[in-house]
Amino acid sequence: MNILQLLLNPPTGLGLSEILFISLLLGMMHGATPDEHTWPITFSYAIGKYSTKGGMAAGFLFSLGFTIQRALLTTLGYIGLAYFYQRYNLDGPVYIVVGLVMAIAGSYILKGRYLHLPIDLALGGKAHHTGKASRLPLHEVHERDVPLKMTIVHGLIAGFGFGAYASIITFILAPQVPGLIYAPLPGLMFGVGTMIMQIIFGAVFGNILRIKKFNEDEIKVIGKRAAGRVLYYGGWVFVLAGLLIVFFPSIDSWAISTGLPIPNLDAVDVGFLLVVAVVGALGIYSIIRGYQEAVAIRNQRLGSGSLVSSTPHS
Repeated sequence: MNILQLLLNPPTGLGLSEILFISLLLGMMHGATPDEHTWPITFSYAIGKYSTKGGMAAGFLFSLGFTIQRALLTTLGYIGLAYFYQRYNLDGPVYIVVGLVMAIAGSYILKGRYLHLPIDLALGGKAHHTGKASRLPLHEVHERDVPLKMTIVHGLIAGFGFGAYASIITFILAPQVPGLIYAPLPGLMFGVGTMIMQIIFGAVFGNILRIKKFNEDEIKVIGKRAAGRVLYYGGWVFVLAGLLIVFFPSIDSWAISTGLPIPNLDAVDVGFLLVVAVVGALGIYSIIRGYQEAVAIRNQRLGSGSLVSSTPHS
């Protein structure tokens, strides 16, 4: 049996140290593969913090909430109360709640505390997104700071999502620990493994905006607007996916195999498409849009002879 087979199909009779080590490695695999419950959240907040340190903080705080929930989950697995995951499909409700929290956070960043609904555009809300607004001088930009502590809430909620990795630690590893007091540990180690990888990816995501030579104010504009858009519109994508699964449960079973034996990479399914849509399509669009807005702001500043510093950061 190779290492991958051992991790994905752990045998019985394992010692506590072996259980915890396998849980840690599974968590690292979970954090490193494109999971819809981790990547969209970490990406959104990390680009909003536009730095290595801020991105690492986003990954850490999200994983902190996620780790707490996973410790609870393996405790339920040990005492036999996690059966409801086998009986009920919670993907739809979890997507809906995660999406609403994303949209609330995005709305706060872009527009203040008021949560606009998509129908606002049909009712004249487009004025909030006009080109004129995007060309305001930097000192008149009104985006709120990215509420990084909200990532803990995201992590707690997202932890209720259930996939292949969660099944292994809940139904195979947790029941093997020597007593109830040890039951949270597999979930804790799984969360730590996820945290390690999310901190790394958060650092990478947070540095994306440093590729172009913008000054600090311009990077803030791009980062906050991109984060706000990804959270707000990505949140509604999650809500839509959740509603479709609730009303048409068979959608959640749809998958096209990739032939890879690694969970999150083994199939193109709803979760994978959510990652592609939110982190890929919407994330790239939001950064490009923010870049265009920053260029427009820079040109307006130069044209008006503003004395605001434009020294680029390396």
